[in-house]
Amino acid sequence: MAEQAVTAQSEDFSRWYNEIVYRADLAAPSPVRGCVIIKPYGYEIWEGIKAGLDRRFKATGHQNAYFPLFIPESYIRREAEHVEGFSPELAVVTHAGGKELEEPLVVRPTSETVIGEAFSDWIQSYRDLPLLINQWANVVRWELRTRPFLRTAEFLWQEGHTAHATHDEAEAETRQMLDIYAEFAEEDAAIPVIKGEKSRMERFAGALRTYTIEAMMRDKRALQSGTSHNLGQNFAKAFDIDYLSENNAQEYCWTTSWGLSTRMVGAVVMTHGDDKGLRLPPKLAPYQVVIVPIIRRDAQASAVMETVERLRAELAAAGIRVHVDRREGQSPGFKFNDWEMRGVPVRLEIGPKDVENDNAVLARRDIPGRAGKQFVPQARISDTVRELLADIQRSLLDEARAFRDEHIVDVAGYAQLQEVIEAGDWARAAWAGGDAHEQNIKDETGATIRCFPFEQPDQVGNCIVTGNSADKVALFAKAY
Repeated sequence: MAEQAVTAQSEDFSRWYNEIVYRADLAAPSPVRGCVIIKPYGYEIWEGIKAGLDRRFKATGHQNAYFPLFIPESYIRREAEHVEGFSPELAVVTHAGGKELEEPLVVRPTSETVIGEAFSDWIQSYRDLPLLINQWANVVRWELRTRPFLRTAEFLWQEGHTAHATHDEAEAETRQMLDIYAEFAEEDAAIPVIKGEKSRMERFAGALRTYTIEAMMRDKRALQSGTSHNLGQNFAKAFDIDYLSENNAQEYCWTTSWGLSTRMVGAVVMTHGDDKGLRLPPKLAPYQVVIVPIIRRDAQASAVMETVERLRAELAAAGIRVHVDRREGQSPGFKFNDWEMRGVPVRLEIGPKDVENDNAVLARRDIPGRAGKQFVPQARISDTVRELLADIQRSLLDEARAFRDEHIVDVAGYAQLQEVIEAGDWARAAWAGGDAHEQNIKDETGATIRCFPFEQPDQVGNCIVTGNSADKVALFAKAY
């Protein structure tokens, strides 16, 4: 008996998301509240994200390292804003080995402090700079309300940490890494993002400036998908990260940090998914092509499977990730629905008539029904599939960008902002307000300033709350 269809996005997007995550075999519930088990199919998507980012990090001179999971509590407290920002989310170990610890250990919520302590030992002179380090790790933030991939007590991520001789070098690093995140999001995940600076209220605890890439999900909520922080000299002064300059003067370093997490898996689900399940961008799909043999009688099996194996080998040799669905006892229709749920970009069908005619049927996941199907020659099928995958990758990005742009509204006043947010859209507005104004908007509408976009209009106008002349626009939206 076929499983019941998932909840429609239009009916309950949150419920749709949770059903997709579990039905598409990305994750499973965990015995620990707020945590999930990432299953192989979901983890392969994360591995694709890791590979795409790691390649870019190393191309810009960064090296991977690993730092301890446990951080002395005193380290966290050495940067005042940092401890204030993270205190409610900290998980603290007070006992180990059957004894109470002399000093409690914090399970890392992020590693600025322990890496800062290491940097203070590693950096002696200007010759040691810049120091460009990244680590792939897990972190723990004790969230009260959790959702798979988007917000969990434990999650996987990368966190980059660098030290520089000057403010300008640190600022260039911070911007460069944000550009890398944006490039990855658009080129690999097919997610259009808006780059910008966070407001003071939304800034990372202890940072001089925080930059972000913001993406719109299919329910029109914003998702902060990656952040990059110019930490100034705050952490350098707290952890004595200094160096002897070329002028024989002792100077504090300028440091940065930047991170992107398994939240990106959730972003892929919510940006591209539809009521049939996932729609994975080919560059991140664990399987780019699934081959479904269609065999009605045992006598047909040998010829069909021989053709299937030949096509599989050709696709694999061309570097295409391909899987053959050899399951017995399941109808072709069941298999089609199953792989649609899992979001495989291309389904290749081979039956007896296809064998006779040297044809194959290709069905693209991003275009439903007959419109997405085509009969193609078996000859040079790897070239045909490669072109199709590239077109799917482009189409998913174009579709997501058009959806986003359609739901960003320029507003001229606060009443219009309220209407736009109530309708679920994003509001772009001239802004010269302060923290109190920003908090009031959050309290009244549920929306926050997602960022001040780098791309600003030539004419800004007057602030929607103060009426004063503004020099920038802000993006407001409800967010995850």
